[in-house]
Amino acid sequence: MPVDTVASAKFTPRQSVVLAEALRLLVEGGDKALTTSGLARAANCSKESLYKWFGDRDGLLAAMISFQQSKVRTADRSGERLSVEALREHLEIFARDLLEVLGGDVSLALNRLAIGQSSRDGSKLGKLLLEHGRHEIDRRARALIEAGKRSGLLRFDDADDAYHTLYGLVVSDLHVRMLLGEQGLKDITRQARKAVDAFIILHGTQKEAGEAQRASAVR
Repeated sequence: MPVDTVASAKFTPRQSVVLAEALRLLVEGGDKALTTSGLARAANCSKESLYKWFGDRDGLLAAMISFQQSKVRTADRSGERLSVEALREHLEIFARDLLEVLGGDVSLALNRLAIGQSSRDGSKLGKLLLEHGRHEIDRRARALIEAGKRSGLLRFDDADDAYHTLYGLVVSDLHVRMLLGEQGLKDITRQARKAVDAFIILHGTQKEAGEAQRASAVR
């Protein structure tokens, strides 16, 4: 089953290059480095193209956040019945990608900037991060676990509650600690597997939960 390719569907290859350059400028120089003129020079494009593609500064920031969140992959929603192996594979992909993106320089810079601006009247970055970042990731990952339930592999009464359990198992307090300057995980793959094992133990059907418990015990 293919994974979502949100960025490739939403942005052209040229736009993706420009957005990657915009994120680099933000990480290296902060908010003040992200100007239309500076981005046009760095990305070797015209200011007119930037306005055409993204509109105003808020539109550019929204596009940058959308581009960044699309790096967290989930299974597509084709209606295809999931196998046990496919569900676990896509849950682990999601968990690894989430940890890599949240712990990367770009996301840390965006979140620190939003926190720094949170006390300013009219600051929109935090809202944009939620609307175009976290909420989009939540929506796509929730669709994955709902597909797992439809396939008879997961059991839960409320998809939001189940998803937030998964998110908590994957991220725990790691993101807060990294925002405060602590180094990220050395073994993201191991953390992702442990989180998925724990999630399936809690929400898997009886057979899958038992297998996850045995796998967790030997890791």
